[in-house]
Amino acid sequence: MIYNQSIIKYMKKVVLLLRVSTNSQDYEYQRSTLTDLCKRNGWQIVNTFENKISGAKKNEEREEIVELLGYIKNNEVDMVMATEVSRVGRNTLEALKTIEILNENKVNLYFANYNIETLLPDKTVNPIARLILTICLEISAYERNLIRYRMKAGYDDYLKRRKEDPALRLGRQGYKKDEQSYREEYAQELSLLRKGISLRNVQKITGTSIGTLQKIKKLM
Repeated sequence: MIYNQSIIKYMKKVVLLLRVSTNSQDYEYQRSTLTDLCKRNGWQIVNTFENKISGAKKNEEREEIVELLGYIKNNEVDMVMATEVSRVGRNTLEALKTIEILNENKVNLYFANYNIETLLPDKTVNPIARLILTICLEISAYERNLIRYRMKAGYDDYLKRRKEDPALRLGRQGYKKDEQSYREEYAQELSLLRKGISLRNVQKITGTSIGTLQKIKKLM
């Protein structure tokens, strides 16, 4: 009995950080992935912070980040877990600010997709993790900017051609709006497809129909 109490006393205390971009998405994939990891490693989940908001928002605009940082400063927490770095923020500066605050409080940040931790066992900063995460955040930002650039270039081209053929107006505007809404609404599906996950497996993870996923795949 004393041995069991000792295990409970020193069980790693973990907080989950979950985020999706739109109201049509849910947290189940992230929650189940992180919960399974905790069960396999014998870690104790002490709290969960979640929100449905764009990852490009500033820290002070993200309720779950504000609450998380307040919680770790007033409670005993060993680790914060997220499925990927974009859950902390796709804006590089804002994400690194959050990571820095966690580092200062000696709270490890673990990303399941890379199996990487921000702190070493002695609670000092893991320099390799910082380098990898910074690169990943910059790549994510580059991809978003490239998408915006292509959409703007396409729309500018449409405006130019519309002067010659006014009949293009309704069809082209409708298509632009449809493509943009798809990217925003199905951000998680796009991310999974870009990683090479099959349509069938993405359907199992997100619940999105195969027909819709096929349309989404054409946006890649």
